[in-house]
Amino acid sequence: MKQITNLRPQKKIYIETNKSIKYKEINAIVNRLSLQTYRRPASIIIQLIQPLLWLILFGALFQNAPINLFDNGNMKYKEFLNPGIIIFTTFNSAINSGLPIIFDREYGFLNRILTSPIINKRSLIYSCIIHTCLMTNLQVMIIILFNTFQANNIPTIHELITILITSTLIITNTSGISICSAFILPGHIEFIALTTLFINLPTLFISTALAPLSFMPYWLQVIVCMNPLTYAVEIIRRSKSVELISLDTQLINTIWFQIHVKESLIILLIVNIISFILVNKVIKYKYD
Repeated sequence: MKQITNLRPQKKIYIETNKSIKYKEINAIVNRLSLQTYRRPASIIIQLIQPLLWLILFGALFQNAPINLFDNGNMKYKEFLNPGIIIFTTFNSAINSGLPIIFDREYGFLNRILTSPIINKRSLIYSCIIHTCLMTNLQVMIIILFNTFQANNIPTIHELITILITSTLIITNTSGISICSAFILPGHIEFIALTTLFINLPTLFISTALAPLSFMPYWLQVIVCMNPLTYAVEIIRRSKSVELISLDTQLINTIWFQIHVKESLIILLIVNIISFILVNKVIKYKYD
């Protein structure tokens, strides 16, 4: 009995040591990715210029649209477009989060990491998601500042919190899908072709980022309601049109169903869980 009781503190120390090592692994990989971004800031600048161009060009194209044309009352198209551009920015950045893994695999650095005495191979996943979340939320804050100076409308703390929470949910589930694709696809050419041609713009157009749901035919409304970006866009858009958004605030009203904030958050969380399960299965199958 004495030997067993003496082993318990050692086991506890071993578990705590493993946890601290895992955190150090994640921190080291995040620092490495941040250093790569610091050395190559062009990628962040390009990803930031694209949504700003969408804001300027689309806002100018529909600036004379009637203010009562949209579902949210007296809202101009620029104000209607802002939440869609914010979510599009988060999605566009997160869908490319798997690129560093592909380049590391092509240059042989990924094999060095996996053959090193790394305790948790999932540190690669968590570090990529954390780095993408930090960089993307920085881009979102810059877009919010741009909108503030352009429209002379300062967002409230409640709006900022809603934007950051919703964008983080989109970043995590999209990053999981991107990382999963990075482990499956043979190279960066296939990855860029898949994300650019078949995922990025089609996912944007089958959402309410650019147009309200009432503008669309019924068959397209069904597809749009299957897109998680729609719920993220509507949560941010509704937070701007009401004083205080709640879980019972209605977001989508169709002839088939009604969706509130509560159901939208559940859908986004389910997509997050599915993406985490998929990427964990893939990395376990590939490298365990």
